[in-house]
Amino acid sequence: MQLDLNLLTALDALLEEGSVAGAAARLHVTPPAMSRSLGRIRKATGDQILVRTGRSMVPTTRALAMRAEVHALVQQAHQLLSAQQELDLAALDRVFTVRWHDALTAASGTALIAAVHRRAPGVRLRLSAEPGTDDAELRRGEVDLESSAGTPALPDIRHRLVGRDRLVVAVRPGHPLTEGPLSLERYAAAEHLTVSRRGNLRDPIDDALSTHGLERRVAAAGPTAAFALQLALETDLVVTLPDAVTRAAREQLGLATLPLPVPLPDVPLYLLWHQRYDDDRAHTWLRDLATDTIRALFTPPTDAQQPLIEEAGR
Repeated sequence: MQLDLNLLTALDALLEEGSVAGAAARLHVTPPAMSRSLGRIRKATGDQILVRTGRSMVPTTRALAMRAEVHALVQQAHQLLSAQQELDLAALDRVFTVRWHDALTAASGTALIAAVHRRAPGVRLRLSAEPGTDDAELRRGEVDLESSAGTPALPDIRHRLVGRDRLVVAVRPGHPLTEGPLSLERYAAAEHLTVSRRGNLRDPIDDALSTHGLERRVAAAGPTAAFALQLALETDLVVTLPDAVTRAAREQLGLATLPLPVPLPDVPLYLLWHQRYDDDRAHTWLRDLATDTIRALFTPPTDAQQPLIEEAGR
C-alpha cells in the first residue's frame, strides 16, 4: 500500500477548518485541488470525513476521533523534516560514549563529567576503556568520541588536533638519575618501563637511542600510565611518558620529573569521531567542550611547578 503523506497535511487542514474552501486557503491551494485531496482521503480511509449538512460541512464520527492524532502526526513530521532547532542543554537527554586512553581519562575525565553535568544534567557519559584501535566502533556508532596519537586512515572518520605533548622522564624521589645532569648515556644505562596495552617492550625511544649508538634495557611493560607511575615510585625503574596528561598523577605520587635527553618530536593528541555527527548539534557541543577541557592541560606550568623540572635537570 502506497501512502501520500501530503494527504495527512490536507486532512489536518480539513479537520481544523471544517470546509474545503477554508482548508484550501490555509494550504494555499485551489478549492478544486483540495476537493480532489478530500476524495483521495475518503478512498484511503473508507470514510466520508466531512459530510454536508445544509450549507456547511461537519466531520464524521471517525474524523472527530482521529483529529487530535492527525494534528500531532503533522506537527511531528514538520519538526522531523525542518532545520535543527537551537540546542536546549537543560532538556537534552542523551548518552555519549567517550573512549580515551587511560592517562587522558585520568587527567581530564573528571573535569569533562563535571562540565557536562553542570550544563546538561540530563546527559550521561560512558567513559570506556581503550581496548585498542577499532575505527569500526566509531563507524557503528558504538563510540562517540575517541582519542588518538595519530590521524585516522578512514575517510569517514573526522579528527581534530587538540594539543601536542612533550615526553618527560619520571622516577622516584632520590633516584640516582636525579643526581646531576641527565645525559644520554646515563638515561640509556638505567632500567626502563614501557607503557603499552599490548605489552610491547620497545617503542620509538629505542629507535632514537639507536641513532646515537645506545641501547636501553626495558625490564617490564605496563598496561596503563597509572600502573607505570606507581611502579616507578616503588622501584628504580624509569618511565617516559607525555608530560601534560600525566602531570597531575606524577605530582600526586610525588615523583621527580626529568627532561628527556633524547631528541624526539612532541606527541600529537587528536579527537576522533564519525562524520555522521558533523551536523549533530549535541555532539558538536560535546566535542567542543571536550576540546576546551583537554586544551586546559596544555597551559604552561605554574611558577610553583617550574622549579621541580628545572632543578631535576641540574
